[in-house]
Amino acid sequence: MEQTRAQVEKDYEEYKQAGRVWGQVPVERIAKIKFPRPSAEVIAEFQKLDDLTTTISDVLDSLGVRGAIAGSHLRPIEQGKKIVGTACTVRSIPERKTPTRGYADKDFIKMSTRESYYLGEAGDVLVCDFGGNLDTSNMGGQSVTVAKSMGFVGAIVNGAVRDVDTIRKAGYPVWSKGVTPITGKFRMEAVELNGAVTVHDIVVHAGDLIVADDSGVCCIPSEYIETVLAQVKSILAEEERMRELIESKRPLDELRPLYRKRYS
Repeated sequence: MEQTRAQVEKDYEEYKQAGRVWGQVPVERIAKIKFPRPSAEVIAEFQKLDDLTTTISDVLDSLGVRGAIAGSHLRPIEQGKKIVGTACTVRSIPERKTPTRGYADKDFIKMSTRESYYLGEAGDVLVCDFGGNLDTSNMGGQSVTVAKSMGFVGAIVNGAVRDVDTIRKAGYPVWSKGVTPITGKFRMEAVELNGAVTVHDIVVHAGDLIVADDSGVCCIPSEYIETVLAQVKSILAEEERMRELIESKRPLDELRPLYRKRYS
């Protein structure tokens, strides 16, 4: 959903008056602030389901949507986590000036995850795009502290993170391309919030639904969220029936109609 600059500036002023603007990212770099989110009931329905990203990946294939990333490319900092939440995005680029020069000149810090946290809503997922850079951190322990305080449920990072011990102790779900000790301060600049970003080889828009588990990460375009949920529930119900038939050693003639039904 595209928004006019006038609407973004109006929303920005409203959030500023409410004390929800950190101030590191100029308003002209914010694509949108208010956008629709799925209901709590829809989120809860997704969260109840097992083998979530694998089934969503199949459904996205059937809809002609590239929206799945293998866990081989985006690994969870801590296994056993599962998140479902609305994407808020931040796209960053490298600074031209060297970090030592930036330190010496006492430059304004241009990286920012905090701006997204204060502009976002409880239940959101921060999606960071730094081009897959593996050397520089997009977020660390302090960022996670702010994220949790604002009700964010996790982060997907097309790049690296740091303070891994703190992230694990906080129990905060993060998927990233890599880990690093190197700060992003004076090395990266946030150039757009809540615009389109690239994560590995898929596009994510603010307002899309992010689902992540140990198998990988899926991005469901906002217009397909309820369609995907209905199809996933149907597939999992059919496969549970298949499992029961297999375990009870039913005749093959009863098994064949259900075999590969998710791909038909």
